[in-house]
Amino acid sequence: MHISGPEALLDVCGISAGYGKIAVLHGVDVRVGAGEVVSLLGPNGAGKTTLLRALTGLLSVTAGSVRFADRDMKDAGPRGSARAGLVHVVEGHRIFTQLSVTDNLLLAAYDLPRRERAARVEEALSVFPEIAAKRHDRGGMLSGGQQQMLAVAQGLVRRPRLLLLDEPSAGLSPVLVDRVLGVVADLRDTGTAVLLVEQLIDKALAVSDRVYAMAQGRVVLQARADEPGLHQRLERAYFGEAAAA
Repeated sequence: MHISGPEALLDVCGISAGYGKIAVLHGVDVRVGAGEVVSLLGPNGAGKTTLLRALTGLLSVTAGSVRFADRDMKDAGPRGSARAGLVHVVEGHRIFTQLSVTDNLLLAAYDLPRRERAARVEEALSVFPEIAAKRHDRGGMLSGGQQQMLAVAQGLVRRPRLLLLDEPSAGLSPVLVDRVLGVVADLRDTGTAVLLVEQLIDKALAVSDRVYAMAQGRVVLQARADEPGLHQRLERAYFGEAAAA
């Protein structure tokens, strides 16, 4: 049973996926409403990253359905997903280290008219003044935190309706974690939905409306992010003793 919330922008029903003969996801249901921030929590190996990859066509879905803005996305592929406004920022600061900050962002907007590309780049840089000041520097010259900001900015260039963020805090100092996750809260205020995979539970819950927990390729809990006793429910869920969602 799903927790009530805004009208579903992303509606994932019973999907299964994996790598070759190795099944990872087993009948996963997830919904994200328009303008909603939803955290996807769980231990390493639970299937969180695999789910994000399946949602954006980086991995084939073998069963179930993925609908985004009432469109069937099962066979859309990464390019079709991005064009529809379903944008994935993958884990690990994936940027082009030999290209400048500006060129990294221009590449993210490669299929847009030239005048539109320039406007989108400036729009994304306005979110992160730290990298706007380094727009001519190569990506490899940025700090780890700045590279993560650039990776998120690449996603923002697409003006996503739903941004999928895979562990944006990985390897960052506490100050930079707050800076990057603060952008998530700002996106919600402007109507952009976010599906956030994060290991820092308290930080994730602070910016989220709802939460799903995964274990062994299945959703084992869903709840409001401000629900009393949620930490205890998450702990039980991780150890296979999930309370009823």
